[in-house]
Parts: sequence; C-alpha cells; structure tokens
Amino acid sequence: MGSGGLTSPAVLVLAAVVVAGLAAAAVLLVARRRHERELTAVRTESALLARRLDGVLTATRDAVVLHSSTGRVLGLNAAAAALLDTTSRAVEGLPVAELPASWRNEAGQAVAPTAVLALPVLPAATAGGPPQGFVVGVTPMTGAPERWVSVRTQQVPSPGGGFELLTTMVDMTGRRDMDAALARSEAHFRVAMENAPIGMLLTDAHWSIQEVNAAFTQLLGAPASTLVGRDLSALSHPDDRAAERAHVQRLLTGEDTRFTLEKRYLRADGQTVWVVLDAVLVRRADGTPDHFVAQVRDVTESRLQAEMLAHRAMHDPLTGLANRSLMQEVIQAALEQPGAEGRVAVLVIDLDEFKQINDRFGHAAGDEVLVHVAGVLRAATAGRGTVARLGGDEFVIVIHDPDAPRVVFEVAAGIHHGLRSPVRTQRRRLPVAASIGVALAEHPVLDGGAMGILAAADAALYRAKAAGRGRTEVYDPSMAVSGASKHGAAAELGRAIDTGQLVLHYQPVVDLATGAVVGHEALVRWQHPERGLLLPGSFLSTAEETGLGVALGLSVVTQAVAHLARTAEHGGWVSVNASGDQLGDGELTARVLSDLARYRVRPGRLLVELTEASLVATGTRIRHELSELRRAGVPVLLDDFGTGVSPLSYLRDLPVDGVKLDMSFTAGIPEDPAAVRVSRALGALAREMEMMTIAGGIETSEQAHQLRSAGWAHGQGWLFGAGQSEPVEGV
Repeated sequence: MGSGGLTSPAVLVLAAVVVAGLAAAAVLLVARRRHERELTAVRTESALLARRLDGVLTATRDAVVLHSSTGRVLGLNAAAAALLDTTSRAVEGLPVAELPASWRNEAGQAVAPTAVLALPVLPAATAGGPPQGFVVGVTPMTGAPERWVSVRTQQVPSPGGGFELLTTMVDMTGRRDMDAALARSEAHFRVAMENAPIGMLLTDAHWSIQEVNAAFTQLLGAPASTLVGRDLSALSHPDDRAAERAHVQRLLTGEDTRFTLEKRYLRADGQTVWVVLDAVLVRRADGTPDHFVAQVRDVTESRLQAEMLAHRAMHDPLTGLANRSLMQEVIQAALEQPGAEGRVAVLVIDLDEFKQINDRFGHAAGDEVLVHVAGVLRAATAGRGTVARLGGDEFVIVIHDPDAPRVVFEVAAGIHHGLRSPVRTQRRRLPVAASIGVALAEHPVLDGGAMGILAAADAALYRAKAAGRGRTEVYDPSMAVSGASKHGAAAELGRAIDTGQLVLHYQPVVDLATGAVVGHEALVRWQHPERGLLLPGSFLSTAEETGLGVALGLSVVTQAVAHLARTAEHGGWVSVNASGDQLGDGELTARVLSDLARYRVRPGRLLVELTEASLVATGTRIRHELSELRRAGVPVLLDDFGTGVSPLSYLRDLPVDGVKLDMSFTAGIPEDPAAVRVSRALGALAREMEMMTIAGGIETSEQAHQLRSAGWAHGQGWLFGAGQSEPVEGV
C-alpha cells in the first residue's frame, strides 16, 4: 500500500477531530461575543445610573456624604460641599474624622464627626450612640457661619457586594431660627400678659375663656381655675351682657375689627366693678375665626370720681340737696309732661332771722342749722318731690304728684311742724322758723315756664314774710303787684341767664415789660333785648339779693371755658370773678372742674379772681373750695388787693397764687406819692411770696411805666383795651 495506504478509519477519526475542534472554536467565539455584548450593556446601564445618581445628588438641597464602612469619604454632593465649605475632590478618601468642620449638639457639647456620621443604634444596643435624625451644629474650619442640620445615616449596598454608608444632612437653620423667634415671642407675650397691670385674657372663637393673667383674676376676685372655660359674658352685669354679645358678633361677622366697651363685671364677692373692655379677633390663614385677645382696664375709681363730680355739679355740697341747676331741670321736665296743670306745685322756703344766727353764733352754727333744716324738708316731702337748696337759707321743693294741690299743703304743714323743735348746736338750742310761698302749675303761671312758677312762689313767700313770717302763703294774681320790682327783676334776670342773654367781654391783660397780651379777664354784660347792653352795675345787686349770684357765676364759668376751648391754638388764659358767697355755695367750684374736664381745657388756663372784700368773714368752706381749685391746678388770684384787712395775713393764710392791685392805688399814680409807695410795697410783698402780680385800672402810659418800675409784672385797664366779645390775639 503507498501513501494512499492510510486506512480509511484513520482518516475518518482525524476528520472528526478537526470538525470537533472547529465546532468548539465556533462555540467559544459565540460565547465570547455574547459576554462582550452583556458587559457593554452593563457598563452602559451603570453609566446611566451613575449619571442619574449624580443628577439627583446635585439637584437635592440636602447635603449627602457617601462613606465606606471603614470610615473613609467616598464622595459628597454640592450641598454637602457647600455645608462644609470645601470641595468633593478635597475630601474624597479622607477619614470621616478629618472632615474640615467642628460639630456640637443642642446642649453646646462637642460631638465627634465619626459619631455624627455613624449608623443609628437600637435602644438596646450600645448606649451613647447618636439617635437617627438628631440635630447638630456644624461649623466649617474656614470660619463660615454655623448651620444646624438634622442627620440621618443608613446602609446602601456597594458594587462589591458589601455595603457603604450614606449620610443625609437636612439644613434646619431657618426653621430653628423661626422656632426660636416664635419661642421668644411666646415667652415675651407670656411675660407681658402675666405681668401686665391690667387684665388680659384669651378666649376661643365662642368667647369662652382659655387663659387669664393675674391682674384679671384679682379684678374679678376669683382664681384662674374657676374662670377658664366660662363664657366671658357670663361674668358681666346682667344689664351689660346683650351689648357685649352684640359687639362680639359684629367681630365674628367681619363688621368690625375690634371693639371698646365700657361695662360692668360682677366680682366673686358680689361687688360690681366698672371696666373698659378692648377686644380683637385673631383669624386663621383661611380667614376663619381662631381666638379673641382681650384687655380689661379697671375704671371703677375714675368712674366713681366722674359720678361724684356729676353729682356735685347738681347738688349742694353742704346739705346734699339738689342745687339750682338740677332744680330748674326738674321743674322744666315736670312742666313739659302732659297734664302738668294741677299735677305740679312749687314751694319756696326761706328761714326767718337766719342772718342773726350767722352774725351772733358764726357760720359753723349757721351750717348746722341749714343741715338740720334740709333733713326736716326731706322728711316733710317724704319722697313726693325734689328738695333743693338755692343758696344761703333759701330752699325750693318741687312737687310732681297727681294730687299736687293736696300734697303741697301736707308738705308745708310738715315743714312747720318739723321746725317747732329748736336746733341743738354748740350746746345751744336755736329756734328756727320758716316762711313758705306756694305756687301751683295753673294758668297764667304756666305761661312763664320754670322761672314763672318760681317767681310766683317767690311772690307768695314775700307775702308770707310781710304777713308775719313763720307761715305759708299761696300765690294768686293779686300778688303780682306786691314786691313786683324785686321779684319781677329776679324773674327777668333768671330768664336772661337761662336764655343766654348774659354775655362775656374779654379785657386784655398784658406783660408790662413787652406789651404782649398774656390773658384776659372775663367781664359779664347783659345783652338786654330792649335796653341794649347793660353793665354789671345794673343787675349784679339784683343777682346777689335774690340768690341768683351762683347761677350767674355758673353761666360765666361755662362761657369762659367754652371760649378757651374754641381758642386753644392761641394759648393764654382767662380769669373769672367769684365772690365768697358763690364759692361758699360749692356749686361754682364743681362747675369749674366739670367744665374744664368736659371741654378738655388745661386747668391752668382758667383763673379765678376772688374779691378781697368778700373774705372779711372767711369761713372754712370758702377756704376748702379755694384749696380744691388749687389742687386741681386752677390758679386763684386775690382781686382788689390792698383794700380791707391786712394783705399780709391774706397772703399768708389763704391758698392764692397771685394778686391784682386795686385800681384805687393805680388811679393815684403818679400824682399821689403815697399811692406809688403803697403799690411798690404791695408788689414787693407779693413777689417775695413768689406770686403772680397784676395791676388793674391802668389808663395812661405813665401809670404803666410807674407800675412796671414798682415791680408789677402785668397790667390791665383802658390803656390796653376795654374788652371785646371774642378776642383772638393772645388768647
């Protein structure tokens, strides 16, 4: 066999081996290509996931640090780099402990970075590990501001099959600052509320009390535990609850944003307190009512003072009876009622020989008699009318009763009976009797109104005194002639006062050094509808004799204060004259104080001038009224200074702030050297006692110059103006 001697089986084996090798190679090639394709897909997907992760880490506002289980930094996002004031490249591979920042807990204690970025431990595990989500302060080593973050660390799988740590830090600085600000605000509110001198409270939207401060509990006389949960209006006086609830409802409906209400609360001990309640409604963000904040200010004392002033303005301070103003209001109101005829009567009572009691035993004894008589009149009237004292020893009783003609005689009889027993005073028994004039509301008396019926009763009184005193007379038309001049003039003057015919003219008072007007004196005039402008000499004596002096003085005070209110922008002051009788009555002082408060005029802008002659027999009541005016800030001047008794004793003993030189001294300047010497001496005396000085009656420039040289600071008289009805410049 030759080369072709290979046997056929061998060839077949070799061919099979070759074929098998080729097949294996083909299989391997296919597997390799498949692996490469899978590896490429994995790499593509890994790159995509990496890009997505980078995008998430870059976009998130939270700081993220990736670190290995062995404690090395693998990476951090931009927010973490900004938090640590570094870069990712600068810290990658560093141990966590070497992160460029310091850490502290909320107690201010330093915390290790490895503890901050550690996995949370269970409560049963090692104690002292940081809790998940705990808050720390982180301060970069570069000196950047401290930030407060909430830290959370968790495991994440690593590519090698193990795990890595991912720490997330949420910036809490703004929220923490806001919480701290809210806490401070809440603390300030609590401190302010608890220590406020006035009552403060919070209620819910239904007006139920939620919180109260100490001042409110003291005001109500009840502990907070008994007040919380109660409806606030339930604590109010029953007569005030409806008004309070109405105001609350207006806030709830949006008609008002707040309200202020003067009202009463009932204390736990049953007493009533007056308060001013201020309340505002706080709404939620959506506009729905959330709660009320209320302040309660105690005004019991000020209201009591106001009521006392109002009472005093209408009542006689000595006897407590109604005064002339209130009496006239009562008469007018009674006469305006339907069917007044036959239902209204007036008694005018005048004590017999009362002047002798004052002259012999003094004003203190006279006051005791007047107080006793007031009690007799009240008892005789027995609630069937109003008892008033007009001044001095003159009283009036107004009867308003369906059977007035009968009642008026019962009252008159009761007065005479009550005065039968002598008055006990200063260990003496003083007999007192009274004359009474009665007028019934009948035509034509009704045509004269309140003053008409008073004039009629006064005419009957005049008849009673003329007929022997200690008796009662009833008015009839025949009495219109008897004593007509006095009583007619009194009725006419009374109507003039009531209708505003008495007007004020204002004479300027100047600074003698500069000539500037610093104030005015109010001078009363009667603008008579028929006789024209009347000076005081034509009607003042009538006012004094008929008891109208007080009413006249009240009119002057009110007009002067109203004038000061109208001219407030000009400053300056106005003085009004007052007699001892007017001040002794007490009503004038009350009117001064009430008008100043009503017109909101500073007390120092109104001065009261008191004539020296009227003080020769000064009583304690006049001194009291002067002191009260001075305490209220109303200056008192002594008019006609230098006449009468010793000026030194007056300046030493009386509560006065200044003096006005009597014009009799001014008139003698410069011709009378004695007048010059006296004016200089009186001025020096007043200045030594630091008093205001005014020289009156100046008519020439030479007099003004001499008085200024003598030390008188201010001047008044015809040289500077006679006075006008509405001065503006200087006042």
